[in-house]
Formats: sequence, structure tokens, C-alpha cells
Amino acid sequence: MKVWTIANQKGGVGKTTTTVSLGGILAERGKRVLLIDTDPHASLTYYFGIDSEELDNSVFDLFLQRKNLNKEQVLQMLCPTTLPNLDILPATMALATLDRRMGNQGGMGLVLKKSIDLLGDEYDYALIDCPPVLGVLMVNALAACERILVPVQTEFLALKGLERMMRTLYLMSRSQKRDYKCTIVPTMFDKRTRASLEAYKELKKTYGDVVWSSVVPVDTKFRDASLEQLVPSMYAPKSRGVFAYNALLTFLSELDN
Repeated sequence: MKVWTIANQKGGVGKTTTTVSLGGILAERGKRVLLIDTDPHASLTYYFGIDSEELDNSVFDLFLQRKNLNKEQVLQMLCPTTLPNLDILPATMALATLDRRMGNQGGMGLVLKKSIDLLGDEYDYALIDCPPVLGVLMVNALAACERILVPVQTEFLALKGLERMMRTLYLMSRSQKRDYKCTIVPTMFDKRTRASLEAYKELKKTYGDVVWSSVVPVDTKFRDASLEQLVPSMYAPKSRGVFAYNALLTFLSELDN
């Protein structure tokens, strides 16, 4: 199973949209895909019309039951979506208390990785949507993956947030003695504005080949798809945004092969 984490220490840059879009396209291509929501706001979970507060289990329970977790327990926590081949491990507001309640306990950094490893035969891909805060959840998501996607809105305030994220990856790679495969994904690009054009130039100048050579454009179809609780590639398969994520997926597949 390939595990990708979608992370940035700034909100509103397209993390959930990227997770949903890539997951939907992969599922439509016949891949078995698991989406994992680690954000206490549960935007990814609510995207599919799932009210995690009414569920018996969520990502939070992985941490509660971490010492005795088995495959069947994890499978029971999953929820199907409206798209075949696409399941979700939902988030809940209880995750907001995780750092305070258990952050100092031993063995907390690899809970998600161990849980995903139990499902290695069940899925081809796992995509992890992260909260915009460095804590136990983001550490788990980074430790569990083999590739990190960092969506960045093409405007200068978002570039400042990217600096924090890249610093985090540097510190994590040193502490874990591993190199992360990282791809920065420029999002919400509007070619009509100077701000987007200048921000993209700055991204390429600062981070070079780590930045994907294309962009995800501003596309209202993303918002419309979320209102219908459908992945964008089902709602508007010929839209500019879906075309961009198809191109991104092709690019990532080439990197991994």
C-alpha cells in the first residue's frame, strides 16, 4: 500500500480538496483507496455526509486502543463512501484533546503507521488529511507515509506558512533519520492576478524541483462538488480542477515507479 500524507501548517490551502480529488480519481481508476481524516474539524469526514459524532468509532479510537489494536478492530472503524473502492476512517472533535490527554505518553508517534500496516492487504493507497497544527496527529501522519504532498495557495501569506511546514519536515527527517519524499502543490492559482503569478515564481525560486511544475487552478466546481457530497471527478469530470489533479496523479505515479 502506498501512503501519502497531505499536510501544511496553514489552513485553507486545499488539503482536503487535494485528498478528496486524488482519492476519487484513484478509486475511479480501480484502485482501492482509504482516506484518513486526522483533523478534529473533520472536514473530510463531513464532505461525504458522515457525522462522526454519531459514530461508535473514529481515528481517536486508534489511540485509545493502541496497545491491543488488531486488524478487525480497525476495519470496523471504517466507513464506505458513495464511490466504490473509496472508504474513509473518520475524524471526531475528540481528536482536539489528544495532545493534552495522551501527548506525553510513550508510543504515541507510530499509532497511525501501525494501524495502516494492519490494512496493507486491503487497500492500494491510503491518503491522510492533516490538521494545520504540529502535534501528535501531524507527527503520526508524517511518520506513517512514504510521500508528503504540501498544498500551497499561490499567495504570499501562504508562502510564509510553507516555511514553517518545510522546517517541520527538516526537523522530522533529522529525528527519524529518514528523507521524506516531498512535493509542493501550488493551489488556487489564478492566472489573471499578479499575486498568483508572483507567488508561483517565488515558490519555484525558493524550492526548485520540489515544486510540482504545474498548478491547481481556482475552480468553483470544487465547492459545488462538496455541496453534492461527490468527489470532483464524479461531479465535474471535465473541469479544470479535475484535469489538474489527474495531471498531478500522473506525475506522482511516474515519481514512484
